[in-house]
Amino acid sequence: MQSREGFNVPPQSYWMASVPFTQYEPLTGNLDVDVVIVGGGITGITSAFLLKQSGLKVALLEATRILHGTTGHTTAKVTAQHDIIYYTIKSKMDQESAEQYAKANQAAISAIDTIIQQNNIDCDFSWQPAYVYTQDENYILQIQEETELAFGLGFSAAFMEEIPLPVKVKAALRFDNQAQFHPLKYLQALAQQISGNGSYLFENTKALDIQTQNAYTVTTNTGFHVKAPNVIIATHYPFYDGNGMYFSRIYPERSYAVGLTISDQYPGGMYISAEDPGRSYRSQPMDDGRVLIIVGGEHHKTGQSIDTSLHYQNLLNTANSIFQVDEVLYRWSTQDYTTMDQVPYIGPLNSKDPGLYVATGFRKWGMTNGTVAAMILRDYILDKENEWAPVFMPSRFRPGAAAGKFIKENANAAKHLVSSKLSSAEHFEDIEPGEGKVVEIEGEKAGAYRDLQGQLFIVDTTCTHMGCELSWNSAEYSWDCPCHGSRFTYKGKVIEGPAQNPLKKVEIDNSFSRKQ
Repeated sequence: MQSREGFNVPPQSYWMASVPFTQYEPLTGNLDVDVVIVGGGITGITSAFLLKQSGLKVALLEATRILHGTTGHTTAKVTAQHDIIYYTIKSKMDQESAEQYAKANQAAISAIDTIIQQNNIDCDFSWQPAYVYTQDENYILQIQEETELAFGLGFSAAFMEEIPLPVKVKAALRFDNQAQFHPLKYLQALAQQISGNGSYLFENTKALDIQTQNAYTVTTNTGFHVKAPNVIIATHYPFYDGNGMYFSRIYPERSYAVGLTISDQYPGGMYISAEDPGRSYRSQPMDDGRVLIIVGGEHHKTGQSIDTSLHYQNLLNTANSIFQVDEVLYRWSTQDYTTMDQVPYIGPLNSKDPGLYVATGFRKWGMTNGTVAAMILRDYILDKENEWAPVFMPSRFRPGAAAGKFIKENANAAKHLVSSKLSSAEHFEDIEPGEGKVVEIEGEKAGAYRDLQGQLFIVDTTCTHMGCELSWNSAEYSWDCPCHGSRFTYKGKVIEGPAQNPLKKVEIDNSFSRKQ
């Protein structure tokens, strides 16, 4: 069995490690196009691809490199089986909403398959059954009801008391005709078709703001801007809120994955547990002929885990209990945002800016929901009716579906905003190489990390978004916000989330006085 100390290589996603880095230029002049798309993940790239196919001129802006965010850290299941989602939607909304969600995600699978075939994309696409299972008798009834709903929604599905994995279960639901693929091989192929004929893809171009007077103007860190009558905000967490109060309507969670090889035979299929601690399984053919087994799960609120590195070990322990593990090759984590009713927000950002659109809150199902978003937003911009759009409408408010969750999640954020200011801190003299801690300097809190060469990096641990106190993430060597999911490197640079500004650096002299 691999020990925890065996994780001696920094986390790296298999998807990102197995394809070349992209090299698109930054924005170097002002532009006018039909649609500006902010965000270079599956939603942004698919939107740009579809809109250009529809005859529009688009400009896609990515702050760093495309596909380096959540899309590059997924498990890449192309499925409409999103654990027990249809039972949830019907109970919190209605049958019609469940039907719209089902049709949208099944259409996304078909759209991905069609795009792959029409463009001859080699991305390891394969049809697989998808299973949700439980080892807890308290979930048997939910899976039975989800099965009945699946039949009624037109899925090819089956209730089961066993699954092909060597795991004893109380109940399971199988969806047929689902799929998996290599997301970066697929999306890099789409990205290559965006530039040209008046359309553009820019990397290292961070959108800073949207000016809403006259035509929309997206300003960037390059000093240049792009004007358009339509803007799609596909930045995972909306970089521009537009008074939509999205920080109070979505909440962040982190989850983890390990990629390993096994000496026994993987039975095929994709799997996810209904209960916590969540577990997910799938296989992936590698270019060297071996098969990578991806074991995922261990989700928790961002910034609210005592020792994040333990989550990788827990996944490895699970893998060893099921498979004959040969070698752990990769490990990575990701961040997902969830809405209060678990259905994504896709559509107009607010009621006063008709050309601004948003796509966020995909939970952990971005491959299909991101494709759904691209198709729905294309139809909005082309002024075409879309039969699935109502269930995803960002302006929806159903008190029965979301009010309790809204109160709970925002109380949780408020608790961390207040109580974390009062927690005790440790001195940095005891910080070991590779370790990060919250320290106290002249009565004020700061975050200190000592690298493997012994150099200290000290930052102010107050999140630059809304002032919450950050927590150290030992698995990713980052400072994470427990309120709204902003994340920063140990040097203070923004990694992801709503924060726009880096953390302040804190300097100390030999007498430990604080300087900023």
